[in-house]
Amino acid sequence: MLHFATWSKIVILLACLFGVVFSIPNLVPAATLASLPRWLPKHQVNLGLDLRGGSHLLLEVDYGKALHDLLENEVDNARTALRKADLGYTGLDVKNDAVVVQLRDYDKVRQAGRQGEVDKLFHDLDPELVSTVSDTGLVTLRYGDTALTARRRAAVDQSIEIVRRRIDETGTREPTIEREGQDRILVQLPGIDNPEHVKGIIGQTAKMTFQLVDTTTSPDEAQHGHLPPGDVLLPGAPDSRRATQGGFYVVQKRVMVSGDALVDAQPTFQNNDPVVSFKFDARGGRLFADATEKNVGKPFAIVLDGKVISAPVIREAILGGSGIISGSFTVQSATDLALLLRAGALPAPLIFLEERTVGPGLGADSIKAGTTACFVGVGLVIVFMVVFYGLFGIFADVALFFNLAIMLATLSLLGATLTLPGIAGIALTMGMAVDANVLIYERIREELRSGRSMLSSLDAGFKRAFGTIVDSHVTTLVAGALLFSLGSGPVKGFAVTLSIGVLTSLFSAILVTRLQIVSWLQRFRPKAIPL
Repeated sequence: MLHFATWSKIVILLACLFGVVFSIPNLVPAATLASLPRWLPKHQVNLGLDLRGGSHLLLEVDYGKALHDLLENEVDNARTALRKADLGYTGLDVKNDAVVVQLRDYDKVRQAGRQGEVDKLFHDLDPELVSTVSDTGLVTLRYGDTALTARRRAAVDQSIEIVRRRIDETGTREPTIEREGQDRILVQLPGIDNPEHVKGIIGQTAKMTFQLVDTTTSPDEAQHGHLPPGDVLLPGAPDSRRATQGGFYVVQKRVMVSGDALVDAQPTFQNNDPVVSFKFDARGGRLFADATEKNVGKPFAIVLDGKVISAPVIREAILGGSGIISGSFTVQSATDLALLLRAGALPAPLIFLEERTVGPGLGADSIKAGTTACFVGVGLVIVFMVVFYGLFGIFADVALFFNLAIMLATLSLLGATLTLPGIAGIALTMGMAVDANVLIYERIREELRSGRSMLSSLDAGFKRAFGTIVDSHVTTLVAGALLFSLGSGPVKGFAVTLSIGVLTSLFSAILVTRLQIVSWLQRFRPKAIPL
């Protein structure tokens, strides 16, 4: 245990150098780092919401609305299928999370032996839909529990991904976006002290469709109850430049092209007015070309979240798979709309359940208090080791310095986010780091009391304390792993710093301290151990 090969000394020294070099950027202001040459290390530990200040949002995915929209689509599919099968029906609608429809003359259907045809017709709509047909011909279509659970989980996962894309587009650094419970999403935005703009971007569903305007019925007639089947009355989007409400449009329910086919959207200008240019994928481009080619001279409604933002007249077929959305946009609203279209539509609306804002002043107080606690704790540990172990205590303190440096360097390179519990984890690992040294030194003292020689006592102290040190650190690592897997937010931050600190303290206590003692022995050849 007292012998070091040359290569092992080099590895230990390089690890210590790595810790010092890559932890130094945390002591330098970000503005100063930006002005330094590119080849220098510039990674810093990211500060969490409780240290840097920012916004905390708790969202809930409104899956009930998403399920209703999904069943509405099945209503349209069922209407088309029933007409093709020449089956009379009435009352086709969505009720109580199910599609219901009453088949006419169901007795004749049964006498003709067409029950199997009816079952196959509804099964082909969606294999996950479970259909039940009563003796009177009332058909009920609903999703089973397994399908509902899978779709709910998929909706939350998709919502998390889209929220992440939207926030990334705003340039927010190191956001925390994670699932909370079954259908909630936790969003933490460090450095954002006015979240209203971000909330507007996150909360908008951004479901865009391209539908034809029905010119055979005026909005006034539709408002008085004369709305043709297959049409819907939609409001126009407010004029964002004049703060006025738009009118109404009678729009066909049939979606010609869905916004899901969009692959890009960018804000631009046309005739000095802000507009949004868009581009479809190959399939969407074909659908868009067919729709515009067959409806030249008709108005084409561009619908966003149930509001018509533009209804231009199709002058000619648009064959390039791209186009421009014009309307009453400001530069900011055009930029926001392009961002939403690029990120994709949410599968379900989001409900804001909780909002908290942490000011940077409170974060600065937390940093000051946490830093003070760390310095006081580390200072007391350093004094304790020097008082009780003298020179060997100084060796332990030097190892403690490199332990802290390597820990900060590792956190910086991993891009970890440091929270107030994370600072507590660092302070805890500082005490644990010298705990290993205490075990070694006390074992050396016991060996000396038993009559062993100096070198034999040193060798036995490291060997026999090694097992105990490893056992204690492994149990702490297991606890850290459980905290990380079962905890969330600040608990995970504590677990990360604790686990990294345990590993670095193993390195510093066993290798760095031992290398110092061996080097001291070889250089000074003492006659006794100062313990």
